[in-house]
Amino acid sequence: MRRVTGRTVVALLVAGALVGSPAAASAVMVSTTSVVAGTAVHLVPAKKPTVKTFANCTALNKVHKGGVAKAGVKYNKVSGKNKPFKVKPTFSTALYQANSKMDRDKDGIACEKG
Repeated sequence: MRRVTGRTVVALLVAGALVGSPAAASAVMVSTTSVVAGTAVHLVPAKKPTVKTFANCTALNKVHKGGVAKAGVKYNKVSGKNKPFKVKPTFSTALYQANSKMDRDKDGIACEKG
């Protein structure tokens, strides 16, 4: 049986994660002690990013100039018509859901400009 070193295992884990997606590589941190055939590798999941809930649109627009939109929103709906963004919003479904109370027209963009 072939002996597996710590570097080989870490390289395989990182390479495998990169093939799936770049985000997957940052989602797992590898913690190894001495990796030899038969010794376990400990995987520690990375912390999830915190999502901030803002008190009002003024506070949200200080950080996100064009507001916050759900992923996949392509236009700003104004009076039922699709309009291009005047200021491009930050696209984040989790951030939008945390601040959805500020999306008064229910077009998928909270605190949009224009």
